[in-house]
Amino acid sequence: MPSSGPYGLGLVDVRVDSPILRVVATLSLVLVLFTDAVSLNIRELRSHKLLAFLVLGPGTGASAVLAAAAAFWILHVPLPLAAMLGAALASTDPVLLRGVLRRPELSTAVRQALRMESGLNDAVLLPVVLVATAIATGHTAFSGAEWAGLALKMLFLSPAAGVVVALAAIGSLELVRRRIGIRRDYESIFSLGIAFAAFAAAEAAHGSGFIAAFAAGLTIAALDVELCDCFLEYGETTAEMALLFTFVLFGVSIVWTGLAAISGPVLLFAALVILSRPAVFLPALAPAKIGARDSALIAWFGPRGLSTLLLILLPIFAGVRASEPLLAICCLIVLVSVVLHGFSPIVVFRGKTKAPAPAPSTGSPEAREEGRVISTDPAGTASESQNAPAVSLNAQYIDPAEIRHLNDSGTPVVLVDARSKRSFDDSDELLDQAVRLDPERPSADAKRLGLPRDAILVIFCA
Repeated sequence: MPSSGPYGLGLVDVRVDSPILRVVATLSLVLVLFTDAVSLNIRELRSHKLLAFLVLGPGTGASAVLAAAAAFWILHVPLPLAAMLGAALASTDPVLLRGVLRRPELSTAVRQALRMESGLNDAVLLPVVLVATAIATGHTAFSGAEWAGLALKMLFLSPAAGVVVALAAIGSLELVRRRIGIRRDYESIFSLGIAFAAFAAAEAAHGSGFIAAFAAGLTIAALDVELCDCFLEYGETTAEMALLFTFVLFGVSIVWTGLAAISGPVLLFAALVILSRPAVFLPALAPAKIGARDSALIAWFGPRGLSTLLLILLPIFAGVRASEPLLAICCLIVLVSVVLHGFSPIVVFRGKTKAPAPAPSTGSPEAREEGRVISTDPAGTASESQNAPAVSLNAQYIDPAEIRHLNDSGTPVVLVDARSKRSFDDSDELLDQAVRLDPERPSADAKRLGLPRDAILVIFCA
């Protein structure tokens, strides 16, 4: 489809100084940081803390340092700008990774490493961009007092604002739930309010609203409170819509400025940035002992996308001198990355498609060994839903009495646990004799498990 910007039909011309780009980019980055943090599985992060440390520490950190060093020596940009460029180009895009993460060929280690990296590495790189921006704008000299003030804002004030807002918001939500109840559609909108309130609170205190938004999301994830899936899914969907709108604004004009930045040094720099990730990650992942192929997959799949562009826009919005050429360089590398990482799964996974490993039923011995609470009476478990009306099978709900009646009449009934992965992993409530179907690929799982075609599926999804 041809672009409608100045490089296509000329219908839309969005420039870096366009107010709409600044608003949309800011909102997108706030929502991405918040939803990435709030959707983290803390239990999974703790169980794979070594892998998370290797990916986010030596992996992400060394990638940013190498990119910054290459920018300093090859492109001859000042050191603060080189640090911004290196941090932005070390960011992996969660949207571009989503298609890879859903592939059944990935091992658990690869999927978890890439998921943790895409959800957390922006929080590691964002402070680098903010500090370098403060230095480049001249707001921070090298005096001890000013450095201490900057550290106080980045390490204490901004995270504290996010934590306070999150605690107050979740406390209010729990209070309303107990006293009068809350509709799920209102609860879903509540997630956006937390993100923007954290951002506003930190900015009002002269801190970083972006760090506050991430801290708020991380606090909610750490609290391990029971949240309906709509709370998370609505925030993620809204973030994706904002990202789509931002990507459209970039796509009609700005991203194509990367083609105008092509030169010998820039192409050499782009090649070094793309190749530096495998060069850094392969040795960094050695202590994890996850196998050569898994290490190679993690090292390769680091696509640069919209998150890179959003980070490099921050110094431009702050008025850093000579920062706009950095955006053109990032645009070129993003275009190269989209092509390379977009088409590489076709080659990497060719002929290696396999069915995913059978998921244990929720009442399996494996689940019992994890210390989860297993119900031995599926009808009793279903009856815990006091609001489920006794209605016909053509309606949305079915009650335990109808399940027993179907079983007594000889009609095949299959109990299905189709909760989202997050809800399933975080819950201690399990349904005995139920099969586990991934809600993202229910048909494939049903076929793999050999569920009878004439059976009635009774689905537990909340």
